[in-house]
Amino acid sequence: MPKAKTKPSPSGVGSHEADLAIAWLKKHSSKATRDGMARYAIPSDNALGVTVANIRVLGRQLGHNHELAAALWGTGIYEARMLAAFVEDPALVTSAQMDRWCKDFDNWAICDTVCFHLFDRTSHAWTKVAKWSTRKPEFEKRAAFALLWGLTTHDKTAHDANFLEGLRLIEKAATDDRNFVKKAVSMALRATGKRNAALNRAATATARRLAESSDVSARWVGKDALKELSSASVTRRLGKGRPK
Repeated sequence: MPKAKTKPSPSGVGSHEADLAIAWLKKHSSKATRDGMARYAIPSDNALGVTVANIRVLGRQLGHNHELAAALWGTGIYEARMLAAFVEDPALVTSAQMDRWCKDFDNWAICDTVCFHLFDRTSHAWTKVAKWSTRKPEFEKRAAFALLWGLTTHDKTAHDANFLEGLRLIEKAATDDRNFVKKAVSMALRATGKRNAALNRAATATARRLAESSDVSARWVGKDALKELSSASVTRRLGKGRPK
């Protein structure tokens, strides 16, 4: 199996633990897993070939470790960075760290995993949604909407006003025709509309405006979201009844 182009583990606190974790990952890697990453549009140049299931197993064994997460991220190895998302302590994540890691995002899987399993549990999450929504690089901009998507599920105390502002950002970004941006925009729109009945009405109104847009990407986002937001299963779960 071709070797991943990796950096040495950073010296200092967490480096020895990172070396041990990477050794475990290599032991649980396979060429078939590495080769299969291409089917999901995940680059494998810096990958070992470890399943997400195995990465999660190791993450549970290691528990939260802020120094280890930093060392793992610094290696540049795909699986090490995935593992970093599971072992980092959300309470210790700084705003500057979030920006640094976001700039390193080079594929949708790393972006989504970090946003869904770590960043959406930090105190800086809502600030980053707004900030990253105007980023130019594809995966940095995707991060804004992957993060918003995660917040719809994990931020139980957020007010609807936060998500209404998110809908404004969604509508603004819907004209971005890059595949990994528009798909995240669509998912954030659908997830917002499934949070509660009031947000479903607001998200459906946004989706309808987008569906009628003259812009091809915005129209795709709107139509894609409307299918789910107006579905019988969603409206029944939210107690709205079947839409007319």
